[in-house]
Amino acid sequence: MQTRRFGRTGHMSTIVIFGAFAVGQLNQREADETMELILAHGVNHIDVAPSYHEAELRLGPWLERHRDDFFVGCKTQLRDRREAREELHRSLERLRIDTFDLFQFHAVTTMDELEQCFAPGGSLEAIVDARREGLTRYIGITSHGMEAPAVLMEALDRFDMDSILFPVNGRMWADGEYRRQAEALLQKAAEKDVGSMAIKAVARGPWDGRPQRYHTWYEPLEDPQAVERALRFTLSQPVTGAISAGDARLLPAILDAAERFRPMETAEQAEFVGVAEQYGQIF
Repeated sequence: MQTRRFGRTGHMSTIVIFGAFAVGQLNQREADETMELILAHGVNHIDVAPSYHEAELRLGPWLERHRDDFFVGCKTQLRDRREAREELHRSLERLRIDTFDLFQFHAVTTMDELEQCFAPGGSLEAIVDARREGLTRYIGITSHGMEAPAVLMEALDRFDMDSILFPVNGRMWADGEYRRQAEALLQKAAEKDVGSMAIKAVARGPWDGRPQRYHTWYEPLEDPQAVERALRFTLSQPVTGAISAGDARLLPAILDAAERFRPMETAEQAEFVGVAEQYGQIF
């Protein structure tokens, strides 16, 4: 699988980054099988969070044995300094590791939430303390929804982040304003040498009342050709990599598509955005 430089961290991350939500609702045997698949495809970057059910506990035995094989990013959705610090230490314990490579503010979806992180006594203080104490090497931020590019742009203006994570897919690119802001954000990230991760690459849209057949927050594309085309689109943008979907059953198609990755030409991207616009409600 191809790798790309994860910004100023210098880590050469695989273009698919393992989204550990996929093992959060599995038993240990099923999680072990999933991690064997990840290793077999050479994936070397993991994204996990304490809110991903039991994902930290499922990864713990693997990271205890394979810590040097993975760049490990974790995160907190708590905004208070004390609570964020306690959760960070709890995640280290559950993952059976001594330090994170990356620790992130998680799901900062509005300017108000960003203010909470940066306020006196906010989670920024806890994460900066953790870096000073050697508990994390780098600091990043993640966001979701239509405000994500604007929120992350403001975050980059206010703090020297090492990474960003937000939605990059054809359906959202069909919204002109979102695309304009997202492309400006990716340009700024490149100028600042900030690593960039994409989520929802293989999303079709919200479940919108349909039976939820997967553990993902969104209805995913399932057909291998559709998965490959969607992943090609996302990876043809200037991102480091795409986070894999949060259901282990989707991983084989995603990993196989990543190993065949070739960039989309501009005309093909435009055609794909037109197709993705027909998926329905934006998310």
